[in-house]
Amino acid sequence: MMGHVIVVSGEALIDLVIGVDASVEAVIGGAPYNTARAAARLGADVRFVGGLSADRFGQRLTDQLVADGVRVDRSMALEMPTTLAAAEIDANGAASYRFYFAGTSAPELSSEALAAAFHELDGAGSNIFFTGGLALVLEPMATVVRASIANLPPTAVFVLDVNCRPAVIDDRDAFVANVVEALPRADIVKVSDDDLEYLYPGVSTSEAAQRLVEGGASVVVVTAGSEKTIVIGADQTTEVLVPPISGGVVDTIGAGDTFGAGLIAWWSAAGLDRNAVSVAMVEQAVAAGHAAAAVVVTRRGADPPHLADLHIDWPTPS
Repeated sequence: MMGHVIVVSGEALIDLVIGVDASVEAVIGGAPYNTARAAARLGADVRFVGGLSADRFGQRLTDQLVADGVRVDRSMALEMPTTLAAAEIDANGAASYRFYFAGTSAPELSSEALAAAFHELDGAGSNIFFTGGLALVLEPMATVVRASIANLPPTAVFVLDVNCRPAVIDDRDAFVANVVEALPRADIVKVSDDDLEYLYPGVSTSEAAQRLVEGGASVVVVTAGSEKTIVIGADQTTEVLVPPISGGVVDTIGAGDTFGAGLIAWWSAAGLDRNAVSVAMVEQAVAAGHAAAAVVVTRRGADPPHLADLHIDWPTPS
Protein backbone atom coordinates (compact mmCIF):
# COMPACT_ATOMS: atom_id res chain seq x y z
CA MET A 1 0.00 0.00 0.00
CA MET A 2 1.31 3.43 -0.93
CA GLY A 3 0.98 6.51 1.22
CA HIS A 4 -2.18 8.53 1.57
CA VAL A 5 -3.95 8.79 -1.78
CA ILE A 6 -6.63 11.14 -3.07
CA VAL A 7 -8.68 10.01 -6.06
CA VAL A 8 -10.56 12.82 -7.82
CA SER A 9 -13.09 11.89 -10.48
CA GLY A 10 -15.09 14.16 -12.78
CA GLU A 11 -14.81 16.50 -15.73
CA ALA A 12 -11.79 18.12 -17.34
CA LEU A 13 -12.57 20.86 -19.84
CA ILE A 14 -11.52 24.15 -21.33
CA ASP A 15 -13.00 27.39 -19.99
CA LEU A 16 -13.39 30.02 -22.68
CA VAL A 17 -13.15 33.05 -20.41
CA ILE A 18 -15.11 35.92 -21.94
CA GLY A 19 -14.36 39.34 -20.50
CA VAL A 20 -16.69 42.31 -20.29
CA ASP A 21 -15.01 43.60 -23.46
CA ALA A 22 -15.82 40.28 -25.24
CA SER A 23 -12.16 39.21 -25.21
CA VAL A 24 -11.73 35.42 -25.11
CA GLU A 25 -9.03 33.35 -23.45
CA ALA A 26 -8.85 29.55 -23.36
CA VAL A 27 -8.16 28.40 -19.80
CA ILE A 28 -7.87 24.84 -18.52
CA GLY A 29 -10.61 23.93 -16.07
CA GLY A 30 -13.41 21.71 -14.83
CA ALA A 31 -14.25 21.63 -11.13
CA PRO A 32 -12.76 18.21 -10.22
CA TYR A 33 -9.83 18.88 -12.54
CA ASN A 34 -9.13 22.15 -10.71
CA THR A 35 -9.47 20.36 -7.38
CA ALA A 36 -7.01 17.65 -8.38
CA ARG A 37 -4.40 20.19 -9.51
CA ALA A 38 -4.84 22.36 -6.44
CA ALA A 39 -4.59 19.43 -4.01
CA ALA A 40 -1.42 18.20 -5.72
CA ARG A 41 0.13 21.66 -5.58
CA LEU A 42 -0.55 21.57 -1.85
CA GLY A 43 1.50 18.41 -1.54
CA ALA A 44 -1.15 15.70 -1.76
CA ASP A 45 -0.72 12.41 -3.63
CA VAL A 46 -3.50 12.75 -6.21
CA ARG A 47 -4.97 10.59 -8.99
CA PHE A 48 -7.32 12.15 -11.55
CA VAL A 49 -9.82 9.79 -13.14
CA GLY A 50 -11.78 11.23 -16.06
CA GLY A 51 -12.01 11.54 -19.81
CA LEU A 52 -9.11 13.42 -21.42
CA SER A 53 -9.17 14.06 -25.15
CA ALA A 54 -6.25 13.32 -27.45
CA ASP A 55 -6.77 16.69 -29.17
CA ARG A 56 -4.60 19.73 -28.53
CA PHE A 57 -6.79 21.04 -25.70
CA GLY A 58 -6.83 17.57 -24.13
CA GLN A 59 -3.06 17.34 -24.30
CA ARG A 60 -2.81 20.71 -22.61
CA LEU A 61 -5.11 19.50 -19.82
CA THR A 62 -3.08 16.32 -19.39
CA ASP A 63 0.27 18.09 -19.47
CA GLN A 64 -0.79 20.49 -16.73
CA LEU A 65 -1.99 17.69 -14.47
CA VAL A 66 1.36 15.97 -14.87
CA ALA A 67 3.25 19.23 -14.30
CA ASP A 68 1.36 19.75 -11.04
CA GLY A 69 2.17 16.23 -9.85
CA VAL A 70 -1.19 14.55 -10.52
CA ARG A 71 -1.11 10.97 -11.74
CA VAL A 72 -3.25 10.39 -14.84
CA ASP A 73 -2.63 6.72 -15.58
CA ARG A 74 -6.24 5.85 -14.64
CA SER A 75 -7.72 8.49 -16.94
CA MET A 76 -9.06 7.69 -20.40
CA ALA A 77 -7.37 8.99 -23.55
CA LEU A 78 -10.19 9.70 -26.02
CA GLU A 79 -10.47 10.65 -29.68
CA MET A 80 -13.57 12.78 -29.11
CA PRO A 81 -13.05 16.56 -28.73
CA THR A 82 -12.43 18.31 -25.43
CA THR A 83 -15.47 19.66 -23.60
CA LEU A 84 -15.83 23.46 -23.61
CA ALA A 85 -17.37 25.87 -21.09
CA ALA A 86 -17.94 29.54 -21.80
CA ALA A 87 -17.27 31.51 -18.60
CA GLU A 88 -18.66 35.03 -18.88
CA ILE A 89 -17.06 37.43 -16.39
CA ASP A 90 -19.12 40.35 -15.11
CA ALA A 91 -17.87 43.74 -13.91
CA ASN A 92 -17.43 42.35 -10.37
CA GLY A 93 -15.29 39.43 -11.49
CA ALA A 94 -17.99 36.77 -10.96
CA ALA A 95 -18.35 34.01 -13.56
CA SER A 96 -21.48 32.54 -15.16
CA TYR A 97 -21.15 29.43 -17.31
CA ARG A 98 -22.52 27.83 -20.47
CA PHE A 99 -21.36 24.31 -21.28
CA TYR A 100 -20.84 22.50 -24.59
CA PHE A 101 -20.52 18.81 -23.79
CA ALA A 102 -22.49 16.72 -26.33
CA GLY A 103 -20.13 14.26 -28.01
CA THR A 104 -17.12 15.49 -26.04
CA SER A 105 -14.61 13.93 -23.65
CA ALA A 106 -15.68 15.05 -20.17
CA PRO A 107 -18.79 12.84 -19.76
CA GLU A 108 -16.82 9.67 -20.57
CA LEU A 109 -15.81 7.51 -17.63
CA SER A 110 -15.49 3.74 -17.39
CA SER A 111 -16.31 1.73 -14.30
CA GLU A 112 -13.06 -0.21 -14.86
CA ALA A 113 -10.96 2.96 -14.64
CA LEU A 114 -12.59 4.06 -11.41
CA ALA A 115 -12.44 0.55 -9.91
CA ALA A 116 -8.71 0.41 -10.66
CA ALA A 117 -8.21 3.74 -8.89
CA PHE A 118 -10.21 2.51 -5.90
CA HIS A 119 -7.70 -0.31 -5.39
CA GLU A 120 -5.23 2.38 -4.34
CA LEU A 121 -7.70 3.58 -1.70
CA ASP A 122 -8.25 0.13 -0.23
CA GLY A 123 -6.36 0.25 3.05
CA ALA A 124 -5.97 2.11 6.29
CA GLY A 125 -5.15 5.80 6.43
CA SER A 126 -6.51 9.07 5.18
CA ASN A 127 -7.33 7.91 1.67
CA ILE A 128 -9.94 10.11 0.01
CA PHE A 129 -12.39 9.92 -2.88
CA PHE A 130 -13.58 13.31 -4.14
CA THR A 131 -16.31 13.82 -6.73
CA GLY A 132 -19.52 15.72 -7.41
CA GLY A 133 -21.02 18.41 -9.61
CA LEU A 134 -21.15 17.35 -13.24
CA ALA A 135 -20.00 13.86 -12.25
CA LEU A 136 -23.57 13.41 -10.98
CA VAL A 137 -25.09 14.90 -14.15
CA LEU A 138 -23.28 13.93 -17.35
CA GLU A 139 -23.78 10.43 -18.75
CA PRO A 140 -22.30 7.86 -18.77
CA MET A 141 -20.12 9.35 -16.03
CA ALA A 142 -23.00 9.89 -13.58
CA THR A 143 -24.13 6.28 -13.73
CA VAL A 144 -20.57 5.03 -13.24
CA VAL A 145 -19.92 7.35 -10.29
CA ARG A 146 -23.20 6.52 -8.56
CA ALA A 147 -22.53 2.79 -8.82
CA SER A 148 -18.93 3.21 -7.73
CA ILE A 149 -19.80 5.12 -4.56
CA ALA A 150 -21.51 2.00 -3.27
CA ASN A 151 -18.28 0.05 -3.85
CA LEU A 152 -15.90 2.48 -2.16
CA PRO A 153 -13.39 0.81 0.14
CA PRO A 154 -14.74 1.08 3.68
CA THR A 155 -11.70 3.00 4.91
CA ALA A 156 -11.86 5.71 2.21
CA VAL A 157 -13.06 9.17 3.22
CA PHE A 158 -15.74 10.21 0.72
CA VAL A 159 -15.98 13.95 0.05
CA LEU A 160 -18.95 15.02 -2.08
CA ASP A 161 -18.89 18.45 -3.71
CA VAL A 162 -22.52 19.13 -4.71
CA ASN A 163 -21.53 22.07 -6.97
CA CYS A 164 -24.82 22.47 -8.86
CA ARG A 165 -24.72 23.67 -12.48
CA PRO A 166 -28.40 24.40 -13.28
CA ALA A 167 -27.60 25.35 -16.88
CA VAL A 168 -26.45 21.77 -17.51
CA ILE A 169 -29.07 19.89 -15.49
CA ASP A 170 -31.97 18.80 -17.70
CA ASP A 171 -33.71 16.79 -14.98
CA ARG A 172 -33.52 18.55 -11.62
CA ASP A 173 -35.36 15.77 -9.79
CA ALA A 174 -32.91 13.16 -11.08
CA PHE A 175 -29.93 15.27 -9.99
CA VAL A 176 -31.37 15.80 -6.51
CA ALA A 177 -32.01 12.06 -6.28
CA ASN A 178 -28.38 11.38 -7.22
CA VAL A 179 -27.19 13.68 -4.44
CA VAL A 180 -29.54 12.14 -1.88
CA GLU A 181 -28.46 8.64 -2.91
CA ALA A 182 -24.83 9.51 -2.20
CA LEU A 183 -25.45 11.00 1.25
CA PRO A 184 -25.41 7.84 3.40
CA ARG A 185 -21.79 7.15 2.31
CA ALA A 186 -20.68 10.79 2.36
CA ASP A 187 -18.26 11.70 5.15
CA ILE A 188 -17.99 15.38 4.18
CA VAL A 189 -20.41 17.22 1.90
CA LYS A 190 -19.27 20.54 0.46
CA VAL A 191 -22.18 22.69 -0.63
CA SER A 192 -22.76 26.40 -1.28
CA ASP A 193 -25.74 28.43 -0.17
CA ASP A 194 -26.75 28.61 -3.85
CA ASP A 195 -26.51 24.81 -4.10
CA LEU A 196 -28.85 24.45 -1.13
CA GLU A 197 -31.34 26.84 -2.69
CA TYR A 198 -31.32 24.69 -5.82
CA LEU A 199 -31.70 21.43 -3.88
CA TYR A 200 -34.36 22.73 -1.48
CA PRO A 201 -35.96 25.90 -2.90
CA GLY A 202 -37.66 28.14 -0.38
CA VAL A 203 -35.99 26.45 2.58
CA SER A 204 -33.54 28.32 4.83
CA THR A 205 -29.85 27.56 4.41
CA SER A 206 -29.55 26.02 7.88
CA GLU A 207 -32.62 23.83 7.43
CA ALA A 208 -31.50 22.70 3.97
CA ALA A 209 -28.06 21.77 5.30
CA GLN A 210 -29.68 19.88 8.15
CA ARG A 211 -31.64 17.86 5.61
CA LEU A 212 -28.35 16.69 4.11
CA VAL A 213 -27.19 15.58 7.57
CA GLU A 214 -30.51 13.82 8.14
CA GLY A 215 -30.00 12.12 4.77
CA GLY A 216 -26.84 10.50 6.07
CA ALA A 217 -23.96 12.94 5.55
CA SER A 218 -21.58 12.96 8.52
CA VAL A 219 -20.57 16.63 8.22
CA VAL A 220 -21.84 19.33 5.85
CA VAL A 221 -19.71 22.35 4.92
CA VAL A 222 -21.76 25.31 3.65
CA THR A 223 -19.86 28.03 1.80
CA ALA A 224 -21.20 31.47 0.92
CA GLY A 225 -18.47 33.23 -1.03
CA SER A 226 -16.78 35.82 1.16
CA GLU A 227 -19.29 35.23 3.96
CA LYS A 228 -18.63 32.85 6.83
CA THR A 229 -18.57 29.10 6.20
CA ILE A 230 -20.86 26.94 8.32
CA VAL A 231 -19.90 23.42 9.42
CA ILE A 232 -22.85 21.26 10.46
CA GLY A 233 -22.97 17.81 12.01
CA ALA A 234 -25.65 15.77 13.70
CA ASP A 235 -25.05 17.34 17.11
CA GLN A 236 -22.95 20.44 16.53
CA THR A 237 -22.74 23.50 14.30
CA THR A 238 -19.91 26.00 14.05
CA GLU A 239 -18.94 28.96 11.88
CA VAL A 240 -15.57 29.69 10.28
CA LEU A 241 -14.81 33.24 9.21
CA VAL A 242 -13.42 33.81 5.71
CA PRO A 243 -10.12 35.73 5.85
CA PRO A 244 -9.85 39.08 4.04
CA ILE A 245 -8.41 38.96 0.53
CA SER A 246 -5.02 40.64 0.24
CA GLY A 247 -4.63 42.45 -3.07
CA GLY A 248 -8.25 42.32 -4.19
CA VAL A 249 -10.28 39.81 -6.18
CA VAL A 250 -9.35 39.32 -9.84
CA ASP A 251 -12.02 36.67 -10.51
CA THR A 252 -13.65 33.76 -8.69
CA ILE A 253 -12.92 31.03 -11.23
CA GLY A 254 -11.71 27.97 -9.33
CA ALA A 255 -12.30 29.49 -5.90
CA GLY A 256 -14.69 26.81 -4.69
CA ASP A 257 -12.58 24.06 -6.25
CA THR A 258 -9.42 25.35 -4.57
CA PHE A 259 -11.28 25.59 -1.26
CA GLY A 260 -12.23 21.93 -1.57
CA ALA A 261 -8.67 21.04 -2.51
CA GLY A 262 -7.30 22.81 0.53
CA LEU A 263 -9.75 20.92 2.72
CA ILE A 264 -8.86 17.46 1.40
CA ALA A 265 -5.12 18.14 1.09
CA TRP A 266 -5.01 19.28 4.72
CA TRP A 267 -7.04 16.22 5.78
CA SER A 268 -4.67 13.88 4.00
CA ALA A 269 -1.54 15.63 5.32
CA ALA A 270 -2.93 15.37 8.84
CA GLY A 271 -3.26 11.60 8.38
CA LEU A 272 -6.91 11.56 9.39
CA ASP A 273 -9.19 8.63 8.61
CA ARG A 274 -12.99 8.30 8.60
CA ASN A 275 -13.07 7.92 12.37
CA ALA A 276 -11.76 11.49 12.70
CA VAL A 277 -14.66 13.03 10.77
CA SER A 278 -16.29 15.52 13.14
CA VAL A 279 -17.33 19.15 13.12
CA ALA A 280 -14.23 20.11 15.13
CA MET A 281 -11.77 18.41 12.78
CA VAL A 282 -13.52 19.52 9.59
CA GLU A 283 -13.46 23.08 10.96
CA GLN A 284 -9.65 22.96 10.85
CA ALA A 285 -9.70 21.63 7.30
CA VAL A 286 -12.08 24.43 6.31
CA ALA A 287 -9.57 27.01 7.51
CA ALA A 288 -7.00 25.45 5.18
CA GLY A 289 -9.52 25.62 2.35
CA HIS A 290 -10.12 29.30 3.04
CA ALA A 291 -6.39 30.03 2.93
CA ALA A 292 -6.01 28.31 -0.44
CA ALA A 293 -9.08 29.99 -1.94
CA ALA A 294 -7.89 33.40 -0.71
CA VAL A 295 -4.86 33.06 -2.99
CA VAL A 296 -6.55 31.77 -6.14
CA VAL A 297 -9.07 34.64 -6.32
CA THR A 298 -6.16 37.10 -6.62
CA ARG A 299 -5.13 35.41 -9.88
CA ARG A 300 -6.85 35.21 -13.24
CA GLY A 301 -8.51 31.87 -13.87
CA ALA A 302 -7.99 28.66 -11.91
CA ASP A 303 -4.32 29.06 -10.96
CA PRO A 304 -4.22 27.41 -7.54
CA PRO A 305 -1.50 28.12 -4.98
CA HIS A 306 1.40 25.92 -3.99
CA LEU A 307 1.89 25.09 -0.35
CA ALA A 308 4.62 27.73 -0.07
CA ASP A 309 2.02 30.38 -0.99
CA LEU A 310 -0.02 29.65 2.14
CA HIS A 311 1.06 31.33 5.33
CA ILE A 312 -0.63 28.92 7.72
CA ASP A 313 0.43 25.97 9.83
CA TRP A 314 0.28 22.81 7.75
CA PRO A 315 0.48 19.26 9.07
CA THR A 316 3.51 17.17 8.13
CA PRO A 317 2.49 13.94 6.37
CA SER A 318 3.44 10.83 8.28
